[in-house]
Amino acid sequence: FQRELCDNLRMTIIPQNAFQGMNNESLTLKLYKNGFEDIHSHAFNGTKLNQLILKDNKNLRRIHNDALRGATGPDVLDISSTALESLPSYGLEAIQVLNATSSYSLKRLPPLDKFSSLLEAVLTYPSHCCAFRNLKTEKQNLLLSIFDNFSKECESTMMKPTNEMLDDSNNTLWSAERNTHPFATDDGSFPYSYSSIFDDSEMGSFDFEYDFCQPKVLTCTPEPDAFNPCEDILGYSFLRVLIWFINILAIAGNFTVLLVLLTSHYKLTVPRFLMCNLSFADFCMGLYLLLIASVDAQTSGQYYNHAIDWQTGSGCSTARFFTVFASELSVYTLTVITLERWHTITYAMQLDRKLRLRHAVPIMLGGWLFSVGIAVLPLFGVSSYMKVSICLPMDIETGLSQAYILLILVLNVVAFVVICACYIKIYIAVQNPELVAANKDTKVAKRMAVLIFTDFTCMAPISFFAISAAFKVPLITVTNSKILLVLFYPVNSCANPFLYAIFTKAFRRDFFLLMSKLGCCKSRAELHRMNYFSAHNSNCKNGGAATAPSKASQAFLLLSALEK
Repeated sequence: FQRELCDNLRMTIIPQNAFQGMNNESLTLKLYKNGFEDIHSHAFNGTKLNQLILKDNKNLRRIHNDALRGATGPDVLDISSTALESLPSYGLEAIQVLNATSSYSLKRLPPLDKFSSLLEAVLTYPSHCCAFRNLKTEKQNLLLSIFDNFSKECESTMMKPTNEMLDDSNNTLWSAERNTHPFATDDGSFPYSYSSIFDDSEMGSFDFEYDFCQPKVLTCTPEPDAFNPCEDILGYSFLRVLIWFINILAIAGNFTVLLVLLTSHYKLTVPRFLMCNLSFADFCMGLYLLLIASVDAQTSGQYYNHAIDWQTGSGCSTARFFTVFASELSVYTLTVITLERWHTITYAMQLDRKLRLRHAVPIMLGGWLFSVGIAVLPLFGVSSYMKVSICLPMDIETGLSQAYILLILVLNVVAFVVICACYIKIYIAVQNPELVAANKDTKVAKRMAVLIFTDFTCMAPISFFAISAAFKVPLITVTNSKILLVLFYPVNSCANPFLYAIFTKAFRRDFFLLMSKLGCCKSRAELHRMNYFSAHNSNCKNGGAATAPSKASQAFLLLSALEK
């Protein structure tokens, strides 16, 4: 029996018992293109539903959890092109076919055990199919948990004529059990027996060929793509541990540097100003990692139910802005710091060419504008942050998106080349034996090698694989790229506060002076204060007495530039 009701925009609800007493036979309800907004509790009470078609009800936002209570079925449920945000919690057990195409508001599914009979699902979002990938029907699960070696029986059964197969199905089943359990006795007792698992009514309806030899497998479309595989945000379990360690290190290290530098009573110099910018950028990178780690922990094992909300929501938008802004500002600032060091050493004795704060401020303002501009471009359709769960711009479908990705990568490679070139020039300058003692030379060389190595470790793997992907020749999967995200991408953010600040004498002095204000480490603070004034006064006396810069004073200035 079929009932069709369509194109009635004045009908906004389906009330209780709306179809009760209509017919005792199987009923197909085609209720499409109406003005339904809400379906009440027990709306289908007393019906035996075969198909329930609710497609194209554009305003349908709610089906009450008990809307199907009192009804049998349905076997087929079609809610495509509706505004439903959730499915009812009762009555889904009988559904074999679920059609939910173009249901963009349906971002979460009910518990999977509700779909015990589902065989086919046509959904809107690929991530939802991940939920059904390992889901088997209740009957299939029961069979596969009992039988493990029926291939020969299936082959022999399928070769028989149809009438013999139907007549002998029960005998074949029992003989299969006997073969499966070699310890069976002649009187028919088995370690497992069907009578202990199925009752008589179930044995009567059991069809060996169709229920076991040709088991029905759940199919779901659309299938997940390469950018969104069926996994949690971070994919690997060991990354969940590492990302917490790395983001806490990055946040704590850079916050400490910012706190010490901004509370210091010493004059704000160019190196200090640049270090503040670098620490802020790396601090933002730590916040990005913290956000990713937190969401991964919250959605672990059920990311398919949160994928759409996360990748299209404000959380991922915030994370994606933080990561691109922080990454580009960090690279820009590192380049400026390196150029400033090279300039200071190259023109160490020409005070009129010294870089002043009035020069550094507009330079860094340009860096901020550039970084913000690069970070907001995807919000205006240039590439997309929503492509992957880790909220990075990986969309290269259009030429403009591809050019955007390549621009970022090329600029990062150029920045690395500039950093390497400057440090090589600095090393050539300070390794002059007439200027610097051999042990100082070795110390400077090692320190610059560490700086270059950390930059290379951060930039090289990311740039190599990203450039290949930008040319649509990906060398690694999105799953493996998450290893780069955690292990290589934030290397600079963790190392920079230590290499450029915490390990320097100036920072240690400022740190102990700050601690002394809090009542701690007063003796260490006094010692650092005395050493600073002693070195400063000695340098002033030597500079005032000499008519020309001596080699000793040159060496002092060269090494001082590296200690900033």
